[in-house]
Amino acid sequence: MNKRVLILGASGEIGRATALKLVAKGYEVGLQYNANESAVSSLRKEIPSHQYSGDFQADLSTNEGIVTFLDTLEMEWDAVIFAGGQMWTGIFQDMHPEDMDALYNVHVKAVWMTTKHVLPYMIHQKAGSIILVSSIFGIEGASLEVAYSSVKGAQNSFVKGLAKEVAPSGIRVNAVAPGLIDTKMNAHLTKDELTALAEEIPMGRAGKAEEVSDAIDFLINGRSSYITGQIIQINGGWA
Repeated sequence: MNKRVLILGASGEIGRATALKLVAKGYEVGLQYNANESAVSSLRKEIPSHQYSGDFQADLSTNEGIVTFLDTLEMEWDAVIFAGGQMWTGIFQDMHPEDMDALYNVHVKAVWMTTKHVLPYMIHQKAGSIILVSSIFGIEGASLEVAYSSVKGAQNSFVKGLAKEVAPSGIRVNAVAPGLIDTKMNAHLTKDELTALAEEIPMGRAGKAEEVSDAIDFLINGRSSYITGQIIQINGGWA
């Protein structure tokens, strides 16, 4: 039987690239998304029916949305990938509490709650993989991205702590920390701003979603069987 992988944030470019890569490797995939139903519908057409484990619409920016999602989600997943993305850009003093709550829920509480939901099955199986898509900002921090840097830093600490706790049960926990990646999340940047950022990167360009999904593919399979608790940076040398 094919291994089943749940991908949160499947409507984004990294989520989509990861889903297609894993399907090509023989995995079955389930897809969570929030508002972009058309992107998931398009992705669904590229997945053979016998490798499709359903899609799940859920707004994970609220506590109610997280609870509703988990009420409908089965527990039997061999791996979970947290690829959902939500940012808030601006001066920290201008940030409203509801914006803070949304970032916390999407990037921290939804990760905690979903992981808690799927762990019993993985522990019973004595196998499993949990992978987070973090960010360079969770390591380096960023002006005008203070709260986002904070929740991504929390993800990195979660990976390191949980990896130690569940390793005796055969479960591995890792993260990838992308730098500048060519996705819609950077659509707020002007062409000149993107060019200036690319000039700071030793490899001289933004990364591609497929390059992030390559690392996720590596972390989910047996080639990385002795790797856990790690934050793999995918940033073209930008630090």
